Amino acid sequence: MKFNILSGVERSMFPGQIIQYEVSPFAGYSTRWVTEITHVKHGEYFVDEQRFGPYALWHHKHFLKPVEEGVEMEDIIDYKLPFGILGQLMHPILVKKQLEGIFNYREQKLIELFGSVPGAPKTITFQTI
Repeated sequence: MKFNILSGVERSMFPGQIIQYEVSPFAGYSTRWVTEITHVKHGEYFVDEQRFGPYALWHHKHFLKPVEEGVEMEDIIDYKLPFGILGQLMHPILVKKQLEGIFNYREQKLIELFGSVPGAPKTITFQTI
């Protein structure tokens, strides 16, 4: 998806932080995506919400839970696609697969960097609105 952070990560995470990205959801098309960190409890959770970008709504909760073997992450993502019925038709064909691919990639990178927690459940929930 060519996910590129453009600005906003120069400091530690804080409520009100604006992060700008460039994303390319499909070949030949790229757009800006702007999110705001709306809630933070360091070491426990944070929430990012889209302010401008490819979704009609994007609300992403990240939960962190210390476990004996390391840290488990849980994501709950509530989102709505633009373009009404057309967006709904594109969901199973394009969007759902892209989201799964993005989070599978992130999971693999985290395992590469930090190792895995044996038997840890996959904790990503996508909820369309």
